[in-house]
Amino acid sequence: MDYSLLSSLVRAVLPSQERKKKELPPEAEASGHPEVGEGGGGWDDDDPGWATVGLSVVRIVACFVTMMATTIVWALIMFLLFPWPYERIRQGNLWGHLTGRLMMWILGNPIIVEGSEFSNTRAIYICNHASPIDIFLVMWLTPTGTVGIAKKEIIWYPLFGQLYVLANHLRIDRSNPAAAIQSLNEIASDIMKNNLSLIIFPEGTRSRSGRLLPFKKVNNTSMEPTKGFMHIALQTRLPIVPMVFTGTHLAWKNNSLKVRPTPITVKYLQPIKTDDWEGGGMNEYIELIHKLYVQHLPDSQKPLT
Repeated sequence: MDYSLLSSLVRAVLPSQERKKKELPPEAEASGHPEVGEGGGGWDDDDPGWATVGLSVVRIVACFVTMMATTIVWALIMFLLFPWPYERIRQGNLWGHLTGRLMMWILGNPIIVEGSEFSNTRAIYICNHASPIDIFLVMWLTPTGTVGIAKKEIIWYPLFGQLYVLANHLRIDRSNPAAAIQSLNEIASDIMKNNLSLIIFPEGTRSRSGRLLPFKKVNNTSMEPTKGFMHIALQTRLPIVPMVFTGTHLAWKNNSLKVRPTPITVKYLQPIKTDDWEGGGMNEYIELIHKLYVQHLPDSQKPLT
């Protein structure tokens, strides 16, 4: 789960005038490498026909309505299950499996899943993030018994935020470093106690260009949720399972009304063991996992050097 899902859908359906202008992602501008679209132009596509845009808008709105409808149903179910927190986590996962799958069916993208033998491992799941579609895939494909981490303000997102809390997913105060570190320790304890898995985006934000961003590093005085995936993995000794998404940034580009039937690949990589870790720098470990992602991404999604 991700607290940005609702805002992603709203931004896609109601883009501002500024978002309609052609622009380059900041990563490209800073590096001097302009991004090139599918047709050889700039970051935005050539102006598509109204029929294409109209169909895309219908699909996006249908996704939004589907999410709202299933959220209302599952919120009622989880309210009745309030005394049983683990069952609420399970129901939240079932909601995600159904809702994510329905939304991907509405969008109509061909999907290839590789490495599915690792998809039910109890683990810390991490995945690259370049499109709202990534959220749908995470909802659909993470196993039952998986929790996410979001900032505490998620509770103010209508329906979705309340469902997130009812589903007993995890929240953290990113404005208070000391409290954040304590929360991560408590999260690790809860994961071990209840035999849970965790899903997290190690980049810490969505890539506007589709290219892999650096993974957030750990320091001793400030710890955001996305900086803590290695911290939690090493505390729980759970394996890390990278999920590599390719094609999602082309299927639904940021701030675009056009959803394309681009093929999408989800690849589960072999679990990375942490139970034999003997200490040393967590940042070096994070960098090695980042390099592993780079090896499995197409050139269009590799970081610019």
